[in-house]
Amino acid sequence: QVQLVASGGGLVETGGSLTLSCAASGIAFSASAMAWFRQAPGKEREFVAHISSTGVYIKYVDFAKGRFTISRDNARNTVRLQMNTLKPEDTAVYYCNTNPPRNADWGQGTQVTVSS
Repeated sequence: QVQLVASGGGLVETGGSLTLSCAASGIAFSASAMAWFRQAPGKEREFVAHISSTGVYIKYVDFAKGRFTISRDNARNTVRLQMNTLKPEDTAVYYCNTNPPRNADWGQGTQVTVSS
């Protein structure tokens, strides 16, 4: 059974920081590219950041560049998203998944709320 459990969200003020974590099980994690996605209220889910299976190749969407850092620990089957200088428009539910994503395995995500 695949489980992608995101955690670490919360309420933070504008300019604050959060680190999200994702624990993966039921997949060949060390062989899987991973990514973070987010979905804001009333909007479609969107891509945030990608990391290759070895961690060598990383890609960010424009709004994440310079503020977010994706990383992974293949020994612990975890992927993280360090988010700095948060803005109200970063408010969303954040999800981790493989990339390309396993559409049946999105999980609950973790809520990030940035107050203005």
